[in-house]
Amino acid sequence: MQVFLQTLVGGLSFGAVYALVAMGFSIVYRTMGLVNFAHGQVVMVGAYAASTFYMSSRLPFVLAIIVAMVVTGLIALVMERVLRPLENKDFDLMLIGTIGFGVVLESLATIIWGATGRAVPTPVGSQPLDVFGVRIRTYSLVVLGIAAVATVLLLIFLQRTKRGAAMQAVAMDHEAATAVGIHVGRSNAIAFAIGAGLAALAGGLVGPLLYVSPTMGGALGIKGFAAAILGGFGNITGAIVGGLAIGILDSFAAGWFQGYSDLVVFLVFTVIVMVKPTGLFGERTVSRA
Repeated sequence: MQVFLQTLVGGLSFGAVYALVAMGFSIVYRTMGLVNFAHGQVVMVGAYAASTFYMSSRLPFVLAIIVAMVVTGLIALVMERVLRPLENKDFDLMLIGTIGFGVVLESLATIIWGATGRAVPTPVGSQPLDVFGVRIRTYSLVVLGIAAVATVLLLIFLQRTKRGAAMQAVAMDHEAATAVGIHVGRSNAIAFAIGAGLAALAGGLVGPLLYVSPTMGGALGIKGFAAAILGGFGNITGAIVGGLAIGILDSFAAGWFQGYSDLVVFLVFTVIVMVKPTGLFGERTVSRA
């Protein structure tokens, strides 16, 4: 039972990271109809930026992540302007355009930070907490806490603010939103910046859990994308549930099947998607390109 609970907490912490990545995918897709295949590389840039501000500039860990989110959000605004012509266009064009941007980001990261990568120290003690005999890594609780706060703030923004309501309106119908005076281009830019900010948060949090390198965005992006699909692409609640599900499944598969864990995770994912192609919370209102 102790091993089960320890594995569960570890899976939830990685699942929280996947959920942040999946929310970034979903918020861009539901607003712009754009599948950003460079999102994994944006996570990588966020991880490098956060680790640089934390380790080189000596900023407190949380402040380093916030600054990294701002920097990555600004980079995303440039990306949005470049990718805007692909909005709601042919899927092949989106595929090539966003993958190309991902390659550019990965190459720039190699030039700036080198190809060898870096280990990021945990901001809290390495000594695990003992909760009724269950040893829990302290940093896992930090990841869960920060991810939960970010998720609540995002939901409040989308559901309780005028700008969030405008983005929801754009997601449902671009033309109707334009007719009532909503600036669609501005909503798209904000969605892209928020998506990149979530990616930077995920990258900053996962830094002490993984080895930060130019290629780390590939695996994180694929699992975050799978989480978004599993929850129902474009659905924020679905992205959260999908991310946690992928994280828990990945954690238990790593314990039981070790080197074959990714194979097991994606086999289960494939079966679920075959049974329910729209995902667990799939929507019919999102316009797909």
